[in-house]
Amino acid sequence: MKILEVEPSSPLFGTIRPGYSVLSVNGKPVLDAIDFRFRTSDEYVKIVFADAEGREIDYQFHDLAAGDLGLTLDDHKIKLCKCDCIFCFVRQQPNGMRRMLYLKDEDYRLSFTHGNFVTLSNTSDEDIARIIEQRLSPLYVSVHATDDRLRRCMLRNEKLAPIIPRLKYLGENGIAIHTQVVLCPGINDGQQLERTLTDLVELHPHVQTLAVVPVGLTKYRDKLPQLRTYTADEAAAIIDYIELRQKETLKHIGTRFVWAADEFYVIADRPFPSRGSYEEMNQFENGVGMAREFVTMFNRRRNRLGKLSRNRKALLLTGQSAYPFLSREVIPYVRETLGLRATLAPVPNEFWGHSVTVSGLLTGKDLLAFATERVADHDAIVLPPNCLNGDDLFLDNLSLDEFRAALGKPVYVGQYNFAATLREVYA
Repeated sequence: MKILEVEPSSPLFGTIRPGYSVLSVNGKPVLDAIDFRFRTSDEYVKIVFADAEGREIDYQFHDLAAGDLGLTLDDHKIKLCKCDCIFCFVRQQPNGMRRMLYLKDEDYRLSFTHGNFVTLSNTSDEDIARIIEQRLSPLYVSVHATDDRLRRCMLRNEKLAPIIPRLKYLGENGIAIHTQVVLCPGINDGQQLERTLTDLVELHPHVQTLAVVPVGLTKYRDKLPQLRTYTADEAAAIIDYIELRQKETLKHIGTRFVWAADEFYVIADRPFPSRGSYEEMNQFENGVGMAREFVTMFNRRRNRLGKLSRNRKALLLTGQSAYPFLSREVIPYVRETLGLRATLAPVPNEFWGHSVTVSGLLTGKDLLAFATERVADHDAIVLPPNCLNGDDLFLDNLSLDEFRAALGKPVYVGQYNFAATLREVYA
């Protein structure tokens, strides 16, 4: 495994260089960065490096953690998904997007390090043994249905191993698991959802949580299975069912265990549950409790905002799904109590289709076209916090600098800490 960087504080700095390789730790080959950290956690460690010409260099360490070595390693190749799920979002997009959007990862290591959901469809017995040996816990697993025949149909993979025995085996060997179901109308809801939920509750405490997420569909579904989104009445019925089961599980196992994604509450036009009802927020990145947390954090911090400028007019851009609760629970305080000249505007998703309503899937071109029509009436534009990647690129590779240059007025990237956003915009 190649070494990309050696920090100046490293005891190896000056002798081990970028471009060298790690051959083994205590006589065993190193698979990836996770494996390196695991194998260097012993009290005594012998590491064999190879220089650019292949010459071996040995080092021995005592009581030194991998992090103390200051090495950045060329990480593992990502394991790819072998399924062809009927709702796969990767297949619902056109050419010309950011390259990573076409990557169908199915890597238990990313599940452990980043909380990515995996189906365990390409996880071998050797992988399972490694997960248990190295305590790669918790894992995040896409279940979708515990009826194995239905699950194979939904994932369009006839080779899928039964999911319950695999989850049970992992759990009994010390691996905590968070699960999700992507719910598709008429396919894995109704009695199938009831069965899935019941089966997973029986695996508690090893299976710790279940998130129920509505299927997301774009307009790019030619030659793909026929699916539809949920109606408001159907979403309300799902919320009612899940909240009923929450009461039962809270009584019997001490946790609500299952949560409906925020999107169900948006579709049904229902108020979000209280912050405490989400417990430890273990499914936060899956869109469960995110809206409630946003509002709660703003309410806790809004009294400490201090004096803000009331002269600036700002246009706050958001997605269609966030607009109702923001306009109901946040913007009235901003405008009426703080007296700020803020306009909240929902941006329709012309690129993916109007059925895609989350701000994180708004492209730069859609945001720019919307803002261009309104920029003359405002002094500043505020973008949603999740529409850019770490390189300040939108999904369609438009850069933030290009966006700002096209508008010719100040453009701010919002934060999940909305009070901090207001301080920055109205300073």
